[in-house]
Amino acid sequence: MEKVLIDLSKLTDGEQVEMKKLGILSEEHTISDFITPTVHETRPPIEKHVVHVPQVLNEAYDYQKPSSFSRALRLDFAGYKVLLISGTASVNEYGNPEHIGDFKAQLWRTYRNITSLLEAEGMSWHDVVRTTNYLRDIERDYEEFNKIRTTFFSWMNLDPLPASTGIQARLCWETLLVELEVYAICKAE
Repeated sequence: MEKVLIDLSKLTDGEQVEMKKLGILSEEHTISDFITPTVHETRPPIEKHVVHVPQVLNEAYDYQKPSSFSRALRLDFAGYKVLLISGTASVNEYGNPEHIGDFKAQLWRTYRNITSLLEAEGMSWHDVVRTTNYLRDIERDYEEFNKIRTTFFSWMNLDPLPASTGIQARLCWETLLVELEVYAICKAE
């Protein structure tokens, strides 16, 4: 299904140049019969499986303002499953933010969403090897973030703890105060 969210009548000169070089835009400034090139003619691509948990978290492309990413992808290779969970925040099954203004509740909802994505692939927090933690205001919220994370990981009996990075970032919606990205790996069954 083709989704064109850009106004083609308002392309900058630079956009036109680059889109022509990509083979998307014709010399007449119309969308060309863009043919996707054959992917990896000499080798097959890694098989990717999209992870869904619609009872807890909707898909990003179903937002009122669609966003182009998968919630999580599972990769299978050499007897292992690798789960790549996109930045996940306090968003409900309808694509709406939960707990506006309540950092701690947003973090707990984020953990709930990530737990559901892990469980959808038969995984748990014990399979998590790395987290990247984005906080809108790291100076204001890091102490509470670390208290909750330490408590949650303790309750999950995680040892060793996942590798982690904390970053202050402007998140995609003004209402979101925290977002986590997670990588998990386990042996395939």
